[in-house]
Amino acid sequence: MNQKLKWNDTIIFKGIAICSILTMLAGCSYRPEASGTRALEESVKAKSIIRENQSESGEPPSKTNIAYIVLDDSGFADLGSYGSEIKTPHLDKLAENGLRYNNFHVTPLCSPTRASLLTGRNHHAVGMGSVANFDYGPEFPNKRGSIIPAAATVAEVLSESGYNTYALGKWHLAPTSQVTPAGPYHNWPLGKGFNRFYGFLEDSADQYRPELTEDNHPVPVPDKDNYHFSEDIVDKSIQYALDNITASPDTPFFMYMAFGAQHQPHQVPEKYIDMYDGVYDEGWDVIREQRFEKQKELGIIPENTELAPTNPGVEKWDDLSDDHKKAFIRMKQTYAGFLTHTDEQIGRFIDFLEEKGELDNTIIVFLSDNGASAIGGELGSVNQALAYNFIPEKIEDIVGNIEVMGGERAGTDYPAGWGQVSNTPFKFYKNSTYAGGTHTPMIVHWPEGIKDQGGIRTQYVHVSDVTATIYDALGIDVPKKVKGIEQLPLNGTSFTYTFGDGGAKSVKKTQYFEVSGHRAIYHDGWRAVTMHKKGEPFEKDVWELYQVEKDFSEIHDLAKKEPKKLLEMKDLWQKEAEKNGVLPLSDLFLEAFANVADDSPRARRTFTYYPGMSHLSESASPPIINHSYKIDVPITYHNGDEGVLIALGNHKSGYTLYIKDNRLIYEYNAGFARYKAISEKDLNEGELAIRFEFDKTGDYAGIGSLYVNDKKVGEVEMEATLPYKTSFEGMDIGKDLLYPVSPAYEDQGEFAYTGTIEKVVLELENNVEATEK
Repeated sequence: MNQKLKWNDTIIFKGIAICSILTMLAGCSYRPEASGTRALEESVKAKSIIRENQSESGEPPSKTNIAYIVLDDSGFADLGSYGSEIKTPHLDKLAENGLRYNNFHVTPLCSPTRASLLTGRNHHAVGMGSVANFDYGPEFPNKRGSIIPAAATVAEVLSESGYNTYALGKWHLAPTSQVTPAGPYHNWPLGKGFNRFYGFLEDSADQYRPELTEDNHPVPVPDKDNYHFSEDIVDKSIQYALDNITASPDTPFFMYMAFGAQHQPHQVPEKYIDMYDGVYDEGWDVIREQRFEKQKELGIIPENTELAPTNPGVEKWDDLSDDHKKAFIRMKQTYAGFLTHTDEQIGRFIDFLEEKGELDNTIIVFLSDNGASAIGGELGSVNQALAYNFIPEKIEDIVGNIEVMGGERAGTDYPAGWGQVSNTPFKFYKNSTYAGGTHTPMIVHWPEGIKDQGGIRTQYVHVSDVTATIYDALGIDVPKKVKGIEQLPLNGTSFTYTFGDGGAKSVKKTQYFEVSGHRAIYHDGWRAVTMHKKGEPFEKDVWELYQVEKDFSEIHDLAKKEPKKLLEMKDLWQKEAEKNGVLPLSDLFLEAFANVADDSPRARRTFTYYPGMSHLSESASPPIINHSYKIDVPITYHNGDEGVLIALGNHKSGYTLYIKDNRLIYEYNAGFARYKAISEKDLNEGELAIRFEFDKTGDYAGIGSLYVNDKKVGEVEMEATLPYKTSFEGMDIGKDLLYPVSPAYEDQGEFAYTGTIEKVVLELENNVEATEK
């Protein structure tokens, strides 16, 4: 059942692949050559520099904590210390007392960056060539959504070195088909070396009602007034750290804190949005210029940097209508307030460390996992289910939701014009291999090891280098075997030499990039890059060439002037790709949501669920998209019984089968339309065989029918259902947790069924065809 569908690309925003979602990769047997040789060569020099900056004893402190703090989808220019007007005082304070890196690079997507960060290796080499939601099948062993056992995480290595290890927030490193209450758990945080975990396992989460997991089991959202996920994970991180330093004061800890912010939906209390009233009224063209000038003033970009031209598809602000401007201003205020709120939570964690005397001996590495996104397209979004299905929203709907932006009702995302501002001075966005997708901020703070406080570092650094640097700073040799598995050598190169020597030449000389068929290669001050056109042969891709040591923002294409150099760079990309298991290439992205590989846990026709089961993620639920299917529910019914039999999704998209006012009702919420079938008569008491059937009549269209004891009692024509992803909230049996799918019972809590459900059986028909819309 390996479904390889062709998709309509015409509504993809100006042909630019964007967004962030997840992969399913396992079992890559590729063994790249060691590329960490330079790190070893620099080790003696680096350690001597560190010792000079540390205590008089000349030895590293006996206890050094580590904290990785990761933002999602935040661009190079979003922090105050990187040129932004957004208030980020706590992160700016980290920069003032640490080091800012202006030549730091990541992969253009979240799962690959996190895999590289946590292992110290290139993402394809460890099996995470795309996001963990997508399963490209066995023919693409580098894109199946998990980190291979031969690439132990920093948590696994530090655990063997006496550390306690904690992960909080976004995981997104397990194949999402494995995100079930019964696992398998080996790709979850506790299976990858962490002692504790609290957060969510998928690509994104609602900030007010997230699908929470603690350790290896789902947990409900805390019953707390004004709950917010960012606040919750910082509360928990403080609790973990407090328990650690109280019960085991001599044991160092590793804290991996990965915020859901700044990924959409952008959700934050209104006071943070109102904080930016009037700030963005002049629009994105002016704000981008202001950030650019501030970056030069701060010295975070070279003085000779030029501002990249406006990206395709981004209109001039002055050409927009008043309605467009009004909506776009509020969307940007929401994003800015979201970031200020996130900064505030990070500040609470830093203040805690300082109060407990742990700040000076803690290495804090802050970064963003990729550049800002453009999935909001030309208009932005108030319903991420539509955005991820490439269904344009209407400006009147967006304007009509201005007052609820930032809250539970609107899954807000800004338009691409604001994403371009976040990526100042670069062009393009996340999920491209241009600098806008790969060039992000990084701050390193370590008072006991760094004395050049407030320094800016210009050396070339890649995300794979971070963990290699931690090992180097702590004097830890990577084990040859972890859990009995022989380990791949690190690809990362230590940059501890930059801690004491701001003028040192870059040790990192070469780094490849690839995402969704887009490619790039950096080597010794030069960068070649190509944006792949979906569906075209890869050999037809047009490459560009930039001398980035002189052309920071990749503006002057030297491909025609330097053909020999370009050929060298392309050949080098090919060699690095072969070494790191990048091949074969694929240009699938969001359409990979519909791929169900033959060996996937979802590659079956029949799914049986029972009342009382835990909430099941959407990614692990039956793949109904473009299928005919039926749902059978044997129940006991007495007059007046009501409630949900099965529900998947929320108020933005999904489906629900429920009983209300003695009628059987089915609803499908496509985001742009609601389809409802209602039984013609009241239900009779007794043992009832409830059934809903969806019969395909065309691509993503069909007839929905209700049956009671094999008698048809209701019908609805469903002209269009969602093509890629049904919802961002999972499945419940006998109730509807978190957000209700139907407004008919939104004021009735979980709306649990008051009668008896024997089971729910969902059966798929294998009638997905490779058709082009």
